[in-house]
Amino acid sequence: MSTTKPVHEVRLGTTKAAIWANTTEDGRTRYSVTVQRIYRDNEEWKRTTSFRRDDLLVLAKVLDLAHSWICQQPNERAAA
Repeated sequence: MSTTKPVHEVRLGTTKAAIWANTTEDGRTRYSVTVQRIYRDNEEWKRTTSFRRDDLLVLAKVLDLAHSWICQQPNERAAA
């Protein structure tokens, strides 16, 4: 079984952004981002895409760092 992995991850505490590379038909790379928060429920670690009020500033920072990483990539610099 083949598992696709993100090209980069940004994590602050329990908040994580995964950056995915997608190649277009013309050979360009476009990036997408997924975010999640991990938490512990008793002894089990779980993941959610819901964020609480106190998570929002950390989420904003994680997204800012993900945006900065994407903008530093060669294809993104050429497109700007």
